[in-house]
Amino acid sequence: MTRIRIDGFTVSLDGYGAGPGQSLDRPMGVGGERLHGWAFGTRTFRRMFGQDGGSDGTDERFAAEGLAGLGAWVLGRNMFAHSRGPWQDDGWRGWWGEEPPYACPVFVRSRHPRPDLTVGRTTFHFTDKPLRDVIAMASEVAGGRDVRIGGGVATAREAFSLQLVDRAHIAVSPVLLGAGESLWAGLDLPVLGYRAQTEPGEGATHLVLTRG
Repeated sequence: MTRIRIDGFTVSLDGYGAGPGQSLDRPMGVGGERLHGWAFGTRTFRRMFGQDGGSDGTDERFAAEGLAGLGAWVLGRNMFAHSRGPWQDDGWRGWWGEEPPYACPVFVRSRHPRPDLTVGRTTFHFTDKPLRDVIAMASEVAGGRDVRIGGGVATAREAFSLQLVDRAHIAVSPVLLGAGESLWAGLDLPVLGYRAQTEPGEGATHLVLTRG
């Protein structure tokens, strides 16, 4: 049965999932790259970037589990591009080069639809449909595997608010950003039916939210 998951989504101690001022030079916003130190040293993430070695342990286990059993992804536009407004014919093909890490269908939400784009083993579908409908589309093509909501913050927050997330892994990184995009703003997780467990890792505290 297809589950809707959030995995490896990292927030600061003060709850920000991205820093302010996202740009081409700062895809995670000002200071946002500091959030993900727990992941960059794991075997799973090093392998994604063609590197050898990497850490084992709790951080690695969560990183590996986050990529297992996936049949489709859902992303907000800013997870694909830094640009805003109507798409420009500038040749942009995502942040990842010629082999994105997804290797399955990816649905990108945007107010400005555009034709599908295939890069390596990944096909990006651009849609302006409501999130509930996009997740239904992703679930249909996932072939019984899970759908992962990959962010950004606004997309993840909306998915929680609509009670669409079955399970979420949130890594709480030991840094303070002070400003940016807050994941928890406006969410009452207990009222929405979520319960929490935590597990300490080497570089972050791992929060697992389940609903039901």
